[in-house]
Amino acid sequence: MTGRILVTGAAGRLGAAVAEACTGAGVVSHTRATLDITDPEAVRVAVAEAAPDVVVNCAAFNDVDGAEERPTDALAVNAFAVRSLARAAECAGAVFVHFSTDFVFDGSGEQPYSEDAPPSPRSTYGATKLLGEWFARDSSRGYVLRVESLFGAPPGWRGRQGSVDAIIDGLERGLEVRVFTDRVVSPSYVHDVVRAVDFLVGTNAPAGVYHCVNSGQTTWHELAEESARLLGVSPRLQPITMETAALKAPRPRFCALANHKLTRAGFAMPAWHDALRHWLNARESLHDKMDQRHG
Repeated sequence: MTGRILVTGAAGRLGAAVAEACTGAGVVSHTRATLDITDPEAVRVAVAEAAPDVVVNCAAFNDVDGAEERPTDALAVNAFAVRSLARAAECAGAVFVHFSTDFVFDGSGEQPYSEDAPPSPRSTYGATKLLGEWFARDSSRGYVLRVESLFGAPPGWRGRQGSVDAIIDGLERGLEVRVFTDRVVSPSYVHDVVRAVDFLVGTNAPAGVYHCVNSGQTTWHELAEESARLLGVSPRLQPITMETAALKAPRPRFCALANHKLTRAGFAMPAWHDALRHWLNARESLHDKMDQRHG
């Protein structure tokens, strides 16, 4: 991306990747410690002072089970903060990029969801993210990018593990890994997501909702098996189902997303297994460099 970029949620996996990729563009990075996005006046001032060309909101209340107990907090971050950011971006004449989730769907489908499929969230988290989508689209130059099962990170990032991270970590350590056999996803490699954002903004693609996931679909069990093959390890997998997991908040069982709209716009997302291979190769290269430094 060219021009001046303001990034919120810059300490998270996606925010850190966006900030790292835009280091030459004049990036203003905000974390929870530097900007309270639930304060509309603070948001207005921060965006006005930065005078950005693009505002990228990577902040989210993404504790799915916690949102059931703290719905007001989830609503403040996932919905009303998005409204403040979208309005501030509009006033600044900036493009607004916001990220959403597969949890806006109920997971009862059998084919990958397209962008025009009717949302039907089953959880508080999903409902607040859907409301955030509506607020984001109030921006005349707003992009809503739905991602899911994010993996990958910029070098040196030490944030909270995601589901794919936990699978890889368990495989490498020879642990027994619990994996869903019936939850179907389209994983999103953060570096491919950042490239897609750069393309959409850089080409002035039509505003709206895009599914920004790697192509194809997989279960967690299949992803774990492919990861083990790429790592060259013998996996110890414990197959589980959504029903036996006893999760507080309901999850969509089938939540594969179709990314054809992004392809039609001119950007083809790689297949998920290719993206997984690229990430594991990048991790191995990084580990080798660290070993050489400490050897």
